[in-house]
Amino acid sequence: MNSRIDRLRQAVAEQGLDAILISQPENRRYLSGFTGSAGYLLISARSAVLATDFRYTEQAQNQAPDFAVTRIEGEFAKWFPGLLASVGVERLGFEAGGVSFVFYRQLASTVPEARLVPTEGVVESLRAVKDEAELELIVRAVELSDDVFDAVSSAIRPGMTERQVAWEFERAMRDGGSETMPFNIIVASGPNAALPHHSPCDRAIREGEPIIVDMGARVGGYSSDLSRTICIGRPDGFFGTIYHLVLEAQRAAIAGIEGGMSGDEADAIARRVIADGGYGDHFGHGLGHGIGLAPHEHPRLGKGSADSLCDGMVFTIEPGIYVSGWGGVRIEDVAVLTGGKPRMLSRASKLE
Repeated sequence: MNSRIDRLRQAVAEQGLDAILISQPENRRYLSGFTGSAGYLLISARSAVLATDFRYTEQAQNQAPDFAVTRIEGEFAKWFPGLLASVGVERLGFEAGGVSFVFYRQLASTVPEARLVPTEGVVESLRAVKDEAELELIVRAVELSDDVFDAVSSAIRPGMTERQVAWEFERAMRDGGSETMPFNIIVASGPNAALPHHSPCDRAIREGEPIIVDMGARVGGYSSDLSRTICIGRPDGFFGTIYHLVLEAQRAAIAGIEGGMSGDEADAIARRVIADGGYGDHFGHGLGHGIGLAPHEHPRLGKGSADSLCDGMVFTIEPGIYVSGWGGVRIEDVAVLTGGKPRMLSRASKLE
């Protein structure tokens, strides 16, 4: 963990801050190893403090050996000024994207606003590049979701509801060792497959229609993300047209993405293929997103994204086409950028 704290300290110093207050859960875990649901990190050039309540102090001492654990109780305004004084902070950074307005008012009541400095993406930018230990956990999560998809998808039958199928996927992943699901599983059949984030319902699956499955496992806190589009029975010709166009777009992106590209440039590779196929207006989301402790994190591969891709980043490549009234197709795999090119981690079967 020390290297992560050192890199954060360098970033904090570059912004002219004396310390930074970390409240965002994934950032807190990334820097400290602490997995409890409540607590704050206060990190300066010389100190690293983890403040949490009675429920978690022993856990924090075990999980965060690089931090001085401080037990807190009561309202934020009662204990934070003393903690801040003990560290000797003048200019304090806080995570602008991770605090509510209510919390900001509590913070401002204890620290003069002139000394409060909002920051954005400081820890998230560090998290975007995975180390070997992180990559190992992601690979394990990817392998689990791959295995579960291949096993459960082959057992789907007409008449099963979307909700039933989603439960079969979740149960198999939990039986296989997954922690809680990183996101709600999507099973979208027929016209529902035109909705990229459809919630499974009691609609019965029918032969010949598209079925989008979007699922992920979580291992050691790290997530996978996998989407496949399948069909039970014989699909119509339109299914084949759309499916192979999406597959072509994904293959083009895999072949064309390079280190140093922006997220916008990566997205444009797949988007161009789909547009040339006549369905540019039906690809409404980005090509992909980073994945790690959160199922969606830096970098963002999409229109307008200036995120620069570099080795060690792990992200999804997931083009899709959605046609209202008919359904849709999405194919999503996880890749790690290695030697300036994507190395695919996902291995779940696809239609060819």
